[in-house]
Amino acid sequence: MTETRWLAQDEQRAWRGFLLASRLVMDQLNRELHESHGLSLTDYAILVRLSEEPDRRLRMTDLAASSGLSKSRLSHQMSRLEARGLTSRSACEDDARGMNAELTDAGFATLDAAAHVHVDGVRTHLLDLLEPEQVTGLAEWSERVVRHLDVDGRSGPLLPEVGF
Repeated sequence: MTETRWLAQDEQRAWRGFLLASRLVMDQLNRELHESHGLSLTDYAILVRLSEEPDRRLRMTDLAASSGLSKSRLSHQMSRLEARGLTSRSACEDDARGMNAELTDAGFATLDAAAHVHVDGVRTHLLDLLEPEQVTGLAEWSERVVRHLDVDGRSGPLLPEVGF
């Protein structure tokens, strides 16, 4: 067994700051989306992911993987979104056992409206607090972490074609 490399003071500060800042930003974005459009940040992420597909449709298993959700959690989220008419499910044409998640027109309209709140929040609570070179550094750091941890590439593209 190798000896533990304990965190130095600056490393501990960076780690704890990352944890707290991440939670606070996500909680704030979640709160703003919920207050303005009745969406959770997870709901929003699902709608965004579906909007990135040319036909606004994706297999449930692929949507779960690219959203970082378990199949069970995605199923519950989809049920709530379906009840609001924002998404629907349909059988896969090429696999009788598979299901597709689809973004409805109402879901796209909701996403289009919610995107303004979300993007304003991302700017206000994160990006506007950074210098341009820090934004570039954050992007490079994030991409490095994703490449390290997402070895099978299931998270999907970091730069979608849709700007939500």
